[in-house]
Amino acid sequence: MNIKKFDTKTLDLILQKMIDTVGTSKNEIFRISEQCRTDHESLTDELKEVKRMVLKVIDEGDKLEVQTRFARKRLSEVSMHFKDYTEAEVRDAYEKAHQLQMDLSMNRQLERQFRERRDDIERRLLGLNETIERAETLVSQITVVMNYLMGDLKQMGEIIEDAKLKLDFGLKIIEAQEEERKKLSREIHDGPAQMMANVMMRSDLIERVYKERGGDQALSEIKDLKKMVRSALYEVRRIIYDLRPMALDDLGLVPTLKKYLQTIEEYHSTTKIKFANLGLETRLPAQYEVALFRLIQESVTNALKHSESSEIVVKLEINKNRVAAVIKDDGKGFNIQEKKAESFGIIGMRERVELLEGQLSIDSKIGKGTIIIIQIPLTL
Repeated sequence: MNIKKFDTKTLDLILQKMIDTVGTSKNEIFRISEQCRTDHESLTDELKEVKRMVLKVIDEGDKLEVQTRFARKRLSEVSMHFKDYTEAEVRDAYEKAHQLQMDLSMNRQLERQFRERRDDIERRLLGLNETIERAETLVSQITVVMNYLMGDLKQMGEIIEDAKLKLDFGLKIIEAQEEERKKLSREIHDGPAQMMANVMMRSDLIERVYKERGGDQALSEIKDLKKMVRSALYEVRRIIYDLRPMALDDLGLVPTLKKYLQTIEEYHSTTKIKFANLGLETRLPAQYEVALFRLIQESVTNALKHSESSEIVVKLEINKNRVAAVIKDDGKGFNIQEKKAESFGIIGMRERVELLEGQLSIDSKIGKGTIIIIQIPLTL
């Protein structure tokens, strides 16, 4: 079978054209997004004014309706006792009733116009919101594609033998990069970034407290600041562990788990975490160590977040035939029979176990905690 090889220069030229095209598309989408934002702000201001006018017209209409009823009553009285009133009084009664009726009719028409304009603006705002969200998603996706094209693909010096494999490989990398970057960005923004902003604010406050109230009060504020810094440090360490704990490569699974569980126990003083290694303390292939660490990490994190447990027990057993891990908590548990969409965490755990041809079982009852059992076949 003849295998055609790509000219690397030609491939680089194709990649550059793709990058230029993608960059132009990204800029165009960004401009559309910014225009939509401008229109959204303008329509929001107009909507506020229209809503104010609707309320004003309704209030005026209510007053006109009361006046019209009185005018009709007056006109009815004049009509019934026509001979008792002068010609001028009769004419005045007719003209007032007619004018008020015309004013009320115009008021109702104006109210209807304002309401229609309000509804139209609200529909347009919904459409703009959807456009802005889609544009942001597209910009994010295009950024990932550009990073991929400018980085990973350019570094591939080997000739790509199979175009389909290349496509599948590229799509998987893009999906994984996008998900990881979104997750990391969200965690840094919601965690350390917010905490460090608060630290800056508190440091300014401490300086002012020291000047105005003295050292004792400032020392109290410093203690609170120390707690915030400690929490920020924990979040940074947790994010590093989520990315990839460095000790896993250097020391292996068991020591890394011990250290990790000790660390998170320190920052969750209300929950006791126990770890027991019942089997061999030996190194495993890298993919097994990473997968098992992630599975146990996800299980413990879920227990800390949701179970309200006072104790979490982690047991690990490694032998020549398999690896088994048990994560048990004494928390509130949940009804496993209840039909719910699985969380992304549990879905990810199942996928990791299936990739290693293992089994994952979850047993939980309301008020009786949760047990997670992970079993993976192994040949050492």
